[in-house]
Amino acid sequence: MKPFSCTRLWSVILLCSTLGFWHPANAVAADSDKPMVKNIKAEEADQLLHKQKEAVILDIRTQSEYQSGHIAKAVNLDFYADDFQKELEKLDKKQVYLLHCASGGRSSKARDVMKKLGFETIYHLDDGIKGWIKAGKPVVK
Repeated sequence: MKPFSCTRLWSVILLCSTLGFWHPANAVAADSDKPMVKNIKAEEADQLLHKQKEAVILDIRTQSEYQSGHIAKAVNLDFYADDFQKELEKLDKKQVYLLHCASGGRSSKARDVMKKLGFETIYHLDDGIKGWIKAGKPVVK
């Protein structure tokens, strides 16, 4: 039997890629040592929530901001609270999270903390709740 050469390996990859079985982006996502982090807009976030019913919506605004209107089923965890990181550490790192604040500033920082803590799947609502509302998506009070 002939040894498996690099040329032959690349031929197999090219064939699989052409047939749609493999794509370089899939290879990166399959790397379990690295978290899957994606910045998304309201429309994509809405689609995510319809497809992944188990996703946790993590609203990191203050309680008064949260009470003024939030995405249905969102969990409020105040970014400014002294125990914010301790509360993050208690969460299931294998869960899928949709993370947001008012406009994306605080949640960008929280996203980076979550990555360092080992959370596996984080979707960051880029424009925050303001972008969600601007896109005509519902909020509850």
